[in-house]
Amino acid sequence: MSLNEMSFQVAALYCFTPFEDPAGIREPLLAICEDVGTKGTLLLAKEGINGTIAGNAKAISVVLDHIRQLPGCAELDVKYSTASQAPFHRMKVRLKREIVTMGEPSVDPRESVGRYVAPEDWNELISDPDTIVIDTRNDYEVAVGTFEGAVDPETTSFREFPKWFRDNRQDLLEGKKKVAMFCTGGIRCEKSTSFLRAEGVEDVYHLKGGILKYLETVPEAQSKWHGDCFVFDERVTVKHGLKEGDYHLCRACRRPITGEDMAHLHYVEGVSCPYCYDEKSEVQRARYAERQRQRELEKARAAK
Repeated sequence: MSLNEMSFQVAALYCFTPFEDPAGIREPLLAICEDVGTKGTLLLAKEGINGTIAGNAKAISVVLDHIRQLPGCAELDVKYSTASQAPFHRMKVRLKREIVTMGEPSVDPRESVGRYVAPEDWNELISDPDTIVIDTRNDYEVAVGTFEGAVDPETTSFREFPKWFRDNRQDLLEGKKKVAMFCTGGIRCEKSTSFLRAEGVEDVYHLKGGILKYLETVPEAQSKWHGDCFVFDERVTVKHGLKEGDYHLCRACRRPITGEDMAHLHYVEGVSCPYCYDEKSEVQRARYAERQRQRELEKARAAK
């Protein structure tokens, strides 16, 4: 099946803008999403909006038109892709303290961020020996794909990034004049580059549109990306050209897993995988097993 034949449009979006009353925005936004039938998750906070939704192209357009009418959202950052099956099962609009959680209240991307680098210029920047390239994503995301020569912070959440950088700053920046950072769609780099500038690092760059825009724009033959890109929906990963990847998802820990992982002794659908088996208690696995049983009952009822 070609991308053009896929039936679901996926829109990943964000905008840093001051919302005085995120709660007042939530209900009308959720109502429009439900009315046109989009599914996904949108996060609202005083610093703006972030999320991913999926549906038919007309429905996506209606929701995006509504969001662009919100204060400061006229220049909403949106990246489109497609999916052969529904990538989300529900529609959620949630209120949060941050639209991407870093835990650094003084960091404000509206005040200062790094220099944007277009996907077609990214290879030149990261090939420069004066540049250190940092992957701002979490360890399970990096494990399935990253850029050639990138540093992996080995973090389990974005909240750990500031401490990691402060602890390793001297070694990271030794002999380097530029810092280039990247993430899935660009939003984490808005905060990470703002954070580095607040820490006194001047020559900071980030990939505009993130990995998704790079994989869409740069031909595979010219690419410095290796592997797949983890996405937070039922597709699990995407490849060059934003084609759907071959990974599956462990429903217990939400990590990407391969067919080989699914053949492992510790893989039980919806309950555990080789990566989380030792992290979970018997009580937790029993709860996951019951959740999986309920999910299978729902599928069986829907199929009748």
